Amino acid sequence: MNDSGKKQENERNPVSSDPTKPSHFITEIIEADINAKKYDSRVHTRFPPEPNGYLHIGHAKSICLNFGTAQDFGGLCNMRFDDTNPTKEEVEYVESIQEDVRWIGFDWDDRLFYASDYFEKLYQFGVQLIHAGNAYVCDLSPQEIREYRGTLTEAGRESPYRNRSVEENLNLFERMRAGEFSDGTRTLRAKIDMASGNINMRDPVIYRILHASHHRTGDTWCIYPMYDYAHCLSDSLEGITHSICTLEFEDHRPLYDWILDVLDVYHPRQIEFARLNLTYTVLSKRKFIELVGGRYVSGWDDPRMPTISGLRRRGYTPESIRNFCNRIGVAKRDSTVDMALLEYCLREDLNKSAPRAMAVLQPLRVVILNYPEDAEEELDAVNNPEDPGMGTRKVPFSRVLYIERDDFREDPPKQFYRLAPGREVRLRYAYFIKCVGVVKDEKTGEVLEVQCTYDPATRGGDAPDGRKVKSTLHWVSASHALKIEVRLYDHLFTSPDPADVGEGADWKSGINPDSLKALKSCRAEPSLSGSAPGNRFQFERQGYFCVDPDSTPDMLVLNRTVTLRDTWAKIEKSQKEGR
Repeated sequence: MNDSGKKQENERNPVSSDPTKPSHFITEIIEADINAKKYDSRVHTRFPPEPNGYLHIGHAKSICLNFGTAQDFGGLCNMRFDDTNPTKEEVEYVESIQEDVRWIGFDWDDRLFYASDYFEKLYQFGVQLIHAGNAYVCDLSPQEIREYRGTLTEAGRESPYRNRSVEENLNLFERMRAGEFSDGTRTLRAKIDMASGNINMRDPVIYRILHASHHRTGDTWCIYPMYDYAHCLSDSLEGITHSICTLEFEDHRPLYDWILDVLDVYHPRQIEFARLNLTYTVLSKRKFIELVGGRYVSGWDDPRMPTISGLRRRGYTPESIRNFCNRIGVAKRDSTVDMALLEYCLREDLNKSAPRAMAVLQPLRVVILNYPEDAEEELDAVNNPEDPGMGTRKVPFSRVLYIERDDFREDPPKQFYRLAPGREVRLRYAYFIKCVGVVKDEKTGEVLEVQCTYDPATRGGDAPDGRKVKSTLHWVSASHALKIEVRLYDHLFTSPDPADVGEGADWKSGINPDSLKALKSCRAEPSLSGSAPGNRFQFERQGYFCVDPDSTPDMLVLNRTVTLRDTWAKIEKSQKEGR
């Protein structure tokens, strides 16, 4: 245990009593350990990502679970990078991971660690295993090791190098470290049981030769520990009490325990939980690399990607992600969560926090014939009806406006209640207007302009004579409007299960060709002027939008974060009704 772990040996942690956080099997295990005075009733977790890619929404669940659990029990959580494979790791990933964890809302204070911090200690543990007859140097190739391992129904075969003497193993292991052998020619393997029913216990490799420069240690090492070996010993060295892992590591737990037991070192408890699966997306770093490398997306932070950086750029809030992770809970069985729930959590947060604005995505010119040509006025608009404290803003109004092209029909179908010839509608915060004519393109017949009259007596309210209208439209003043670009994002895949593409088919064949539509001639009210990347708004009747880093002083670019349509409520209702 390191100094940080020793410092906490006599600390006592209260059992979590936060009623807003539902209990689950992990908290129950921890509560039982605290009551039994195990680990001196300490709670110390860790979040151990590999710096070989950007974090995604699945990692957010692990972040919230590890940091949140420690927080709930008054304990500590370490940030530790599992940097044991230098061929796939980059400083870029290290930096992005730290940024993502902090953005979600957690910090590790002075407890930032790397598996590479322990390379010398891990090597010495390897020497200790050899001395005790619990490890040996093997000359089998990777392919031969796989062949000797056996299958789920057949026992493995012992390596012909399994019974080398301690002296020979020590000599070879030292020469491996010295760089005398080429990659793949030798490994250090734990000597356990080649007939074990758990394949992970059939003399697993714990060190391999890899002549590659490491992002922190440079060329100091040419042998690197395997994850299963480095993970449990790093937990031990840091004084971790509860090592919370995803379910695929359940079959690795006997190896975790074996290594710590035969070395007779401090022994944390490994607990596994089901990882997050989400509809309409993939959560695989390998597939992310294919998407980015093949330019199916613009990068790791493409707003269609389920990476934390992609979600942040799209406009997701840390609060919505934490709430989502809290809602889905922690389980022992794998399941798939509907994307609609994540979007619901986002809407719930943005509805309370995002200021309102009016923007027209497909502008149609409207001229108010009886409004003075040179006149203009400012109207009061509510910034957020959910939060009166956000106040109001001034919205300019003039003779020429833009409305949404879909809000006008020259020959309206039944139950179309928006603007049409002879029909009256309300302009949000402004007046009643009535369509009295249209101007068309002589060649195509396309409507270029809608001509209207307005009723001055209806400013900001109802008509004095009591007449009603069936529709309220958003709009912007043409002479005051900002020209903006809007990017409409949809699911990256057309199928709820992108992996289910049929035998022999490429999983990328399910990519949605309409996952991004860029509208470059949109108009927005002038209150958006000066907005910074990351600013979020609700465009009335349109959805929630976020200012993109691609914005320039001359052109504001906004990403549609999520529509206003709440599909989760329908799904939840159907589930409750048993349909």
